[in-house]
Amino acid sequence: MAAPYARVGEPRTPRPLPDAETLRVRDRRHVWHTWTPLDADRSALTLSHGSGHHVWDIEGRAYLDASALNSTCGYAHPDIVRAIAEQAARLHHADLSVASHEPVGVLAERLAGHAPPGLDKTLFVNSGSEGFDAAVMMAVSHWAHLGRPRPRIVTFARGYQGATLLSRSLSTLPRNRHLLDTPLPVTRVELPDEPRALRHPGALSALLSAFEEAVGHDPDDLPAAVVVEPFLNVGGAVVLPPGFLRGLRALCDATGALLVLDEVFTAYGRSGRMFACQREDVVPDIIVSSKGLTGGYVPLAAVTVHNRVYDTFAADPVIGGLRYGHTTSGHAVACAAALATLDMLEKLRLPERAEELGACLLRRLASLAGAPGVTDVRGLGLIAVVETDSEGRADRILARARDCGLLLRRIGSAVVAVPPLVIDDEGVAAVADGLAEAVAYTAD
Repeated sequence: MAAPYARVGEPRTPRPLPDAETLRVRDRRHVWHTWTPLDADRSALTLSHGSGHHVWDIEGRAYLDASALNSTCGYAHPDIVRAIAEQAARLHHADLSVASHEPVGVLAERLAGHAPPGLDKTLFVNSGSEGFDAAVMMAVSHWAHLGRPRPRIVTFARGYQGATLLSRSLSTLPRNRHLLDTPLPVTRVELPDEPRALRHPGALSALLSAFEEAVGHDPDDLPAAVVVEPFLNVGGAVVLPPGFLRGLRALCDATGALLVLDEVFTAYGRSGRMFACQREDVVPDIIVSSKGLTGGYVPLAAVTVHNRVYDTFAADPVIGGLRYGHTTSGHAVACAAALATLDMLEKLRLPERAEELGACLLRRLASLAGAPGVTDVRGLGLIAVVETDSEGRADRILARARDCGLLLRRIGSAVVAVPPLVIDDEGVAAVADGLAEAVAYTAD
């Protein structure tokens, strides 16, 4: 299947840029890069433009981009660019605490149509981190509104829900530690084994037992919510055992805890479904989604809530509603970009296509499982993971792949390929071949 709007090759000529060294010097002097050591030089790869599943750097070199976590429809998609421009010219913004606008209502309706039954209301914010602030506040407030306060949250120790104080307080990942007080009690569950062992018989039972112990049975100390990602991304690119979400739903039903799913990364086709929870026909109470919603064109996140949770907010003692939001929540231009992205997801059947292409990519990579320094090959939807024996080896694989025109990601000691969902068969083959070559090149 060809990319819907671009083939491999240089797109139309972009605007002229200053010379490469001028751009890099400016970057090093003035840009504080996210999640980056101060002695690292991110300006070494400075991108100029993109088309489809390719990007070009400021010196004209092309790369196949299998590193963009939020790239749904690839770069420079004409329908999405047009939708953004038309909405910006018509009405770029309205504060939703004062008024509404057409794109936000249409988008909320479209999301309700794709979400599991009963999740009919959506709060829009600007990022997954903000979305999780809202979701945790919703879960705790829900129980307060019912007159049965539950302040505690249960989650994975190596989960990642964002970088705000509240969202990062849920995790024990070293990068997420902070010097401030944790704002609410959190019970964290460790994986019962290494990620590659979670496919073994007994892994599901052990993992669910750990969550059952964390939730507990004390009626005076039950959690407000259980918060999990269907795929642990930052926490190690971990594929969880099939049946885990279904078992967690049963546990939540038995204890009353809300099930809050972090689908910031997995939603909108990346997992091979519109939402990853649909792989197990699970209906959560709250879904937080973001990255693929606009395909990275404009920041936007959605907190989609079951009606039974939404309805309790009439009992809020201050305003009789949700006391949360931002001036740019539900930004009109971002909603227009999301609607155009959803059009492409539906028209091109991108979730189904992601499942097919992901399976093809894993088949091509399967032989790497026995390669020197490789400890596992796994994946979910259009996410392919090659776990190595060290972060140093993973870094060398990334560097070699980049030298050969392929951009990948490193998560701990794992190398991860996440190409745009519009990548074609030729592109998938190039990702597999490039990754295999980089693994071979860096073998001891």
